[in-house]
Amino acid sequence: MIKLQQLIGLPVVDLHTGKQAGKVKDALFDEHWSMQGIIVDAGKWLHPKDAIVQWDKVTSCGTEAVMIDGMDSVMPREKKAAGRCFQIGQVKLRDMPVVTVQGSQLGRVSDVYFEPIQGTQIVGYELTDGFISDLLEGRKWLRTPEAFDTVKLGEDAIIVPAYCEMQLLPVAPSDSNIGRNER
Repeated sequence: MIKLQQLIGLPVVDLHTGKQAGKVKDALFDEHWSMQGIIVDAGKWLHPKDAIVQWDKVTSCGTEAVMIDGMDSVMPREKKAAGRCFQIGQVKLRDMPVVTVQGSQLGRVSDVYFEPIQGTQIVGYELTDGFISDLLEGRKWLRTPEAFDTVKLGEDAIIVPAYCEMQLLPVAPSDSNIGRNER
């Protein structure tokens, strides 16, 4: 599994030429929160410019770089076309509350996990209850329910079945390999 925040800030490199297209700025999702691509900061220091690389053009995600299949994969992004993103879109997944159908808030999304080889659907959420709670208790991890149609991915909250509250697992700060690519 890969944690999305581990990709943010990594250089995006053309597999064929070794040229850097920019750095990963965010991820772009569809209405079902399936990853469609990455948003790349492709501008210079004083001239920021965002671009999009469709996910099927990403050949691999390593710990040091994201490799793409050619510079022609980098397409300009219209500012109003942000849509659903992790942290900069009109609808942001980061800090979105996760609530059960019975009204219990399980936490707020601090990161998401996905399997790049098996598809781009989110497979789990890392949840936080805030800085102090993270220090005292640690963050929690919630696997996406197998019956994905039971999860409502709204604009202001993610609504999950009541049994998800019992499936929360702790994420220890020492678990530095959780979500990392294996070599």
